[in-house]
Amino acid sequence: MQMLKDRIIRDGQVLPGNILKVDSFLNHQIDPVLMDAIGEEFARRFMNEPITRILTIESSGIAPALFAGYHLRVPVVFAKKTESANQDPDTFAAPVHSYTRNRDNVIRVACRYLSASDHILVIDDFLAHGEALLGLADLVSQAGASLAGAGIVIEKGFQDGGKRVRTSGIRVESLAIIQDMSDGHVRFQ
Repeated sequence: MQMLKDRIIRDGQVLPGNILKVDSFLNHQIDPVLMDAIGEEFARRFMNEPITRILTIESSGIAPALFAGYHLRVPVVFAKKTESANQDPDTFAAPVHSYTRNRDNVIRVACRYLSASDHILVIDDFLAHGEALLGLADLVSQAGASLAGAGIVIEKGFQDGGKRVRTSGIRVESLAIIQDMSDGHVRFQ
């Protein structure tokens, strides 16, 4: 998706540790025009799937998931990373390791929001090691639902996540795949 790639080149910052900072338009400040285009592109790529829900993880996946849900006209559910006093007692749960934060989380979704009759599209902002995506796929499996695939805004193609996820049989549609950024400049596949 050229609009996204152009924005990454213009406003993205490469930080030490293979981190791409895109907080000026994707995961801190959000550009709604870009998000709308991203949502429309995900809807186009998955239009032949009978999607009933979109599943993402808090918090950076919510914006692209919401716009995809708008274009597909389906509800969006997000997995929570922390427990709260008002959380449903019946939840699907899966462990997920965050490499960016170097922390293990257990993600949870209330059982009432995913069912065996659902055909779910997973949306996330980044795919690097694949932990979040595989954790979300685990929640889909626990619900007995079917997984249409995963829409990823930015994939770090030089890391192992895309291969891990695709090898597990999950369809992955990434809008921008980064081949390399080792010298501080982003190059796409």
